[in-house]
Amino acid sequence: MAKIQVAALGGVREFGKNMYLVEIDETIFVLDAGLKYPENSMLGVDFVIPEMTYLVENAERIAGVFLTHGHADSIGALPYLIAEVGDVPVFGSELTVELAKLNTRAYEDSKKFDDFHVVDEKTEIDFGQVVISFFPTTHTIPESLGIVLTTKDGSIVYTGDFRFDPAVEKGYKTDMSRLAEIGRQGVLALLAASANALATEQSASESQIYEKIYDTVDDWEGRVIAASNSGNIGRIQQLVDVAEALGRRVAFTGEDMEQIVETAQRLKKLHIADKHLLVSPKEIDKIPDQELLIIETGRMGEPLEALMKMASRHHHHVKIKDGDLVFSVTSPSVAFETKVARTTDAIYRAGGVMKTLGKDLRVSGHANGRDLQFMLDILRPKNLIPVQGEYRELKAHADLAMEVGMLPEHIFIAKRGEMVSFKDGDLQPNGTIPADNVMIDGSGVGDIGSVVLRDRKVLSEDGIFIAVITISRQKNKIVAKARVHTKGFVFIKSSRNLINEASELVNTTTAAYLEKTGPKDFDWADIKGEIRDALGKFLYDQTKRKPAVLPIVMEARAPQNTSAGNHRTKKN
Repeated sequence: MAKIQVAALGGVREFGKNMYLVEIDETIFVLDAGLKYPENSMLGVDFVIPEMTYLVENAERIAGVFLTHGHADSIGALPYLIAEVGDVPVFGSELTVELAKLNTRAYEDSKKFDDFHVVDEKTEIDFGQVVISFFPTTHTIPESLGIVLTTKDGSIVYTGDFRFDPAVEKGYKTDMSRLAEIGRQGVLALLAASANALATEQSASESQIYEKIYDTVDDWEGRVIAASNSGNIGRIQQLVDVAEALGRRVAFTGEDMEQIVETAQRLKKLHIADKHLLVSPKEIDKIPDQELLIIETGRMGEPLEALMKMASRHHHHVKIKDGDLVFSVTSPSVAFETKVARTTDAIYRAGGVMKTLGKDLRVSGHANGRDLQFMLDILRPKNLIPVQGEYRELKAHADLAMEVGMLPEHIFIAKRGEMVSFKDGDLQPNGTIPADNVMIDGSGVGDIGSVVLRDRKVLSEDGIFIAVITISRQKNKIVAKARVHTKGFVFIKSSRNLINEASELVNTTTAAYLEKTGPKDFDWADIKGEIRDALGKFLYDQTKRKPAVLPIVMEARAPQNTSAGNHRTKKN
């Protein structure tokens, strides 16, 4: 049997950040390279990507990166992967490749990369001991593909995001006969998406969703602001069709929407029959409210932040006003529940009304429990590795598999970085590889760690307390007594006693340290540490708060000559 190993660098026990490795003998195949949006505790972080240390160390063994579809959770980390490992070929459907190109060209370190290869359900790529092929799946973006790695010992199948809906249009349909063929050939292991495994109700069909969107827009007399994910081309197509049917003009206001719409139109994946249907965001105020449909997708396809800006009147083009309907046509993940509640409240305070497509219909681009069991029944895999979901969803997927007859020893709920190998066709853990979160903040990649996040959390909750004092090491005494400053901790005018006592504490702590150590044993880190400890304990005793305490100790040096004003101060 060939040496086969599987590992997840992301996408297990979390939602998004999909990246999976399949090693067959000495060759590595990378399946997807996605990002995820930050959790509420990740203050200031733009998004999160997988750690790629293992891939960097084994770059010469990577055969290629294979993408299932064009959403950020599958292609968002690709520019960073390319920047880290160099020139590796990237494979995906036509639309997926074009969207991936937009991503790579937007990042300085990958903008010159152009080793892309378009594939479809008829493509087979022979790597010697492995043949890669694809099958079409149903998702909210056209040309989504599952991936099959065929070996002499059976196939490794990765579904990507999928669901079953026989009523979808061409370009979104799952090829059931192809799935049956893959099952007959023998599936050694199935990596199947689990994001909707807890759902038991059948998701609404696309025709039902269209009717609901039509009725909602038709019933509203004012402006309609539809919030969607920019990658949900199917939903955007429905909104455009509804606008055209009801005589409304369409304005796209998302930050990356213009390029995506242009790309989808060029590839004939998004159809806008009448070019006069579209209106520039700058012309929104010229269109009567009852004749306008605004489609907002936000930065990187996440519309909530943009809606909040609209509600607070900080958006470049749209300010929510009385009579506006904000209509969310996509379902945010559970991680955004708090943000959804805050955004909804802000919309109502601005005079708008909020409605969601998911209130009346079960809407999801992901397979529910019955779909997952149907996929298992068709493919009949020997082993199952649930992926793409929080732990509870992976566990639900495992339970569903046991309901249809799979044995527990053939189901593996992996941790991030956990390597799984196959011995005589059976699963077994085989060590771990690095797979931490890498946080992206502006242009910084990976320079935001747990310590920085902890400091940001402290600053956001209890503020900062800064103490500045000047000393002379030569004379071993305080030259200028302590001055303190605070931000986000207490209001200084009403806390004079506290400020004065804190200043005096810094003076006494510094004086005690100087007396204790003398010039020869003086240490900058020690003196600042003692000030920080003393202040921290004092402030907590007085206020029950723990601000970030920042001691700044200045050194006054003796003048180098007798000229007046020749005085230097050193900050440490």
